[in-house]
Amino acid sequence: MTDALRAGIDDLGLAVDGAAQEKLLAYVALLEKWNRTHNLTAIRDRAQMITHHLLDSLAVLPYLPVRPGLRVADVGSGGGLPGIPLAIARPDWDVTLIDSNHKKAAFLNQTAIELTLPNVEVLTSRVESVAPALPFDVVISRAYSSLGTFVTQSARLLARDGCWVAMKGAIPHDELAALPADVTVEATPAVRVPGVHGERHLVIMKTAHP
Repeated sequence: MTDALRAGIDDLGLAVDGAAQEKLLAYVALLEKWNRTHNLTAIRDRAQMITHHLLDSLAVLPYLPVRPGLRVADVGSGGGLPGIPLAIARPDWDVTLIDSNHKKAAFLNQTAIELTLPNVEVLTSRVESVAPALPFDVVISRAYSSLGTFVTQSARLLARDGCWVAMKGAIPHDELAALPADVTVEATPAVRVPGVHGERHLVIMKTAHP
């Protein structure tokens, strides 16, 4: 597993040090353990968790802003994807994981404690009920909902110059057409994930300001 993760990170051209890679593998071990009783993910095979969870999450890094102190909200975080891998790979970012499911939130809190992730905060709440003290630079989701629902429910989280990032398979043209009028699509890049077949795209959006 160590070699598979290292090879995938190298293939993506990412700078993720050895200590972070160890934490990523420890996270997969925790996910596998809790999954036996809490059904956090449909994927049971550890090797597939490396590709379809860790590398799939890390593959978004080249498309996110590069600066210390970046504030990221992971909406509908579930088992911590993509938020936990992003927080491990970028310890200088502040990552907030939002999920209304108490069992999933308990897993996220336990993961942050066991892996010593001081840059992670967990909110057990529906996203539309969250009132952050500070807005987020990036609001990201993975298989959360339609694009319209995602941006509408999380609009109050986003900083004025921030962006939404939705992780999708094929480009969801119908969802793009149904976006609110004040949301602009900045880019829909195709993302290549080592070991994962099938389409992967990001939909990067911003609010149009007058």
